[in-house]
Amino acid sequence: MVFNSLQFLVFFMVVSILYYQIKNQMGRVWLLLLSSCYFYMTFVPVYILILGFTIVIDYIAGILIASSTANKKAWLTLSIIANVGILVFYKYFNFLLGNIEPLITQVFPHYELPYMNIILPIGLSFHTFQAMSYTIEVYRGNQKPERNFVVYALYVMYYPQLVAGPIERPQNMIHQFHEFKEYRWDNVKEGLARMAWGFFKKVVIADRVAVEVDYAFANHHSLSSWSLMAAAMLYSFQIYCDFSGYSDIALGASRLMGITLMENFNEPYKSKNITEFWTRWHISLSSWFRDYVYIPLGGNRKGEVRKRINVFFVFLLSGLWHGANWTFVAWGSLHGALVTLLPGKGKKDPTKNPIADAVFICLNFIIVTFFWIFFRASNIKTATTYIAEIFSFKGGPAKFGMNITELLFSVSFIIIMLFRENKFKSHLIRKDIFFTAYLTLMVLICYFFGVFGENQFIYFQF
Repeated sequence: MVFNSLQFLVFFMVVSILYYQIKNQMGRVWLLLLSSCYFYMTFVPVYILILGFTIVIDYIAGILIASSTANKKAWLTLSIIANVGILVFYKYFNFLLGNIEPLITQVFPHYELPYMNIILPIGLSFHTFQAMSYTIEVYRGNQKPERNFVVYALYVMYYPQLVAGPIERPQNMIHQFHEFKEYRWDNVKEGLARMAWGFFKKVVIADRVAVEVDYAFANHHSLSSWSLMAAAMLYSFQIYCDFSGYSDIALGASRLMGITLMENFNEPYKSKNITEFWTRWHISLSSWFRDYVYIPLGGNRKGEVRKRINVFFVFLLSGLWHGANWTFVAWGSLHGALVTLLPGKGKKDPTKNPIADAVFICLNFIIVTFFWIFFRASNIKTATTYIAEIFSFKGGPAKFGMNITELLFSVSFIIIMLFRENKFKSHLIRKDIFFTAYLTLMVLICYFFGVFGENQFIYFQF
């Protein structure tokens, strides 16, 4: 079940109405858990057994870690091995075989490698990382073990952020499942307004510009350099609106029930350097790698050289986390190399020269756009060829996968999104008349300008 489907809208309304009809907290927890199971099973039903297995392992491990003195690390290790083992098997097994196949066939020419004909469980990387954060935090003493199995299962299975995040910490989520949330009209308004903004970014911008992006990558040999660069820039907005649109819908659906999820994006394309970009993009993943990989490796405590090695390694892992393809490794490595070689402050410096700031923002956006080409391409050769064709400065007439009117509308909506992002929250829900007008406008824009093919969100594959 994808968010941009009629099935989800019906599901969301039924669950939200029932949620406030139930007057005890455990009844609500059961409702959300069973609803989340149904939500996940609409993809590949049998894969819920994988989540069930890791939930049982981590639930028991959390209790044993807290109650043990000598074997804490052993139980934590068991939990991490179980989670990472499943992730590696389903996501990287065929990738690893494919990379050693040339070596094997040199020695055993007739040996057929045991490739697995399996579909990657949707959102596996997201709920694996969320599950690991629980046992790690229990081990560190920052989170008490959750004794209620149903509550812990909901922490992993919670449908708004189950398949594409944000990757939550137990300190933020678990206590909220124990608290009874009274119905508040302000929560409903805020939640619906946030969801409407997310749908706008997904179906009006992301899915529409996807037509042009797909056309350019499929026909890059015959297009002009200008057309290829334009499509690459559109992909930057496609992936942002697709992923942040999902996060908006997730945060909004959760907020309607009085449950707060962490913010996952903060206008990343307004960053003035690559370091700042990573404080604004996919914040839950960046902070996860910082807290559970970068700092345990030594962070910046072991000298400048070690710090740079740690930074690059984290970005390399981040790229590999996104997918079993060398394109993702290259994408992560490029970001890691740039952050390592040109470290920025990563903060919003007080604006002293607006023109200089605008120049740095544009330059950073162009760099990020070129890196996104590796993320979008099916293989390294396609990515490098695409970039080479941009710098070949090929001329010729502009060719587009969509007509000029659609292109102009898409660019106009992108501009609106850039100027209005994060500005609707404070005042649009203050008065009911503004909220009603805003929601009506968003529904009409999505209806008349949206692309409704139930296209999956890009980050579902991770």
